[in-house]
Amino acid sequence: MEYFNQQQFAEQLDTEDVLKDFRSQFHIPIHKGQEQIYFCGNSLGLQPKNTSLYLDQELEKWRNLAVEGWFTGDDNWINYLQHLKKPLSKIVGAKPSEVTVMNNLTVNLHLMLTTFYQPTSTRFKILAEAGAFPSDQYALETHLKTRDIDPQTAILEVFPRENEHIFYTEDILQLIHENKDSLAMVMLGGINYYNGQVLDMPLITQTAQAYGIVVGFDLAHCVGNIPLQLHEWGIDFAVWCSYKYLNSGMGGVSGVFVHEKHHASNLPRLAGWWGYDQATRFKMEKGFVPMQGADGWQLSTPTILAMACHRAALEITDAASLPALRAKSIKLSGFLRFILKKFNEQNNHILKIITPADTQQNGCQISILAEKNGKELFNRLVDHQIIGDWREPNVIRLSPVPLYNTFTEVYKVGVALGVS
Repeated sequence: MEYFNQQQFAEQLDTEDVLKDFRSQFHIPIHKGQEQIYFCGNSLGLQPKNTSLYLDQELEKWRNLAVEGWFTGDDNWINYLQHLKKPLSKIVGAKPSEVTVMNNLTVNLHLMLTTFYQPTSTRFKILAEAGAFPSDQYALETHLKTRDIDPQTAILEVFPRENEHIFYTEDILQLIHENKDSLAMVMLGGINYYNGQVLDMPLITQTAQAYGIVVGFDLAHCVGNIPLQLHEWGIDFAVWCSYKYLNSGMGGVSGVFVHEKHHASNLPRLAGWWGYDQATRFKMEKGFVPMQGADGWQLSTPTILAMACHRAALEITDAASLPALRAKSIKLSGFLRFILKKFNEQNNHILKIITPADTQQNGCQISILAEKNGKELFNRLVDHQIIGDWREPNVIRLSPVPLYNTFTEVYKVGVALGVS
């Protein structure tokens, strides 16, 4: 669409926005009596106003029923997970049996590696992106060490091309082809946390699996951000957090996807009693008998209070719907790119957007590399109550989120930067 650097234009887009009423369902941070412009949903989403309601319901149940809360009423804690599975499966494009909610992301990644990383003497490598989020790097490194496998030998990294910042799909596919006989797994971030790039997950999956290679993704920056079709794409497994675009609270409970093609397999796993067949769980018998589907990978008694936060947030995302959120997100990020381009034209092109412009390769986040004075520009935004985040050495990440951000807020980025 055609954009204009005008407040009236931005306000008109806000008037036409079919999702505009969802903003009122969130607490907007206030500083010095003024609402902040919060473009940091890529790090921590805002708190939904219904979160306290769902939390209070479970606190009241605990207060009045104590242990009987596990078994009393249709909303009992034993079956609390069922409130989450249907909306979550819609958001990630899966069957309800293929998703579960438990633990935190890195714990779940280790669990999935235990199941799906089955190295042999000849096929033991894992393909990952260079500069992946550190937790993923550490998980792969230490997991390999527990198997007495040298990470330096086993982790095959794909890099951006020289003097570039994005990953080329053809480079990933080429590495898979060249190492088809030694790769045991492809494990990538669906969206790179640093440059905001969406990888071609369907094509990467199809290519790797044609050679018998297991495929998993860290979807921390994808879920609630871009449409996903995990079942249709045939991905073997995926993990994600819930505190970014799903707005489920700091350190919120994680999600796991295990494709149904693996549900009947006798795959190795680390087990705990909550993954045991629910009908006979309380017999406390020896010998692990897993629940059907992804739920069979659960370990411990669920964190009901964290799940209550998650339930509150999922309700809002489900009501908004991913197609509508994505349509607005494309317009928001397009408008922000337009504003940043105007700034560049007026300031000797000191900024470089390192997130691909192709809408198939971007989500909410726009990563901006500042050739000079980057921290000064970031601080100028902060002085104007615009909250993004700074990544060393010189990248500013701004993520206008369609659930609660507006086009007028994007326009104010230009005002803060002095765009005329």
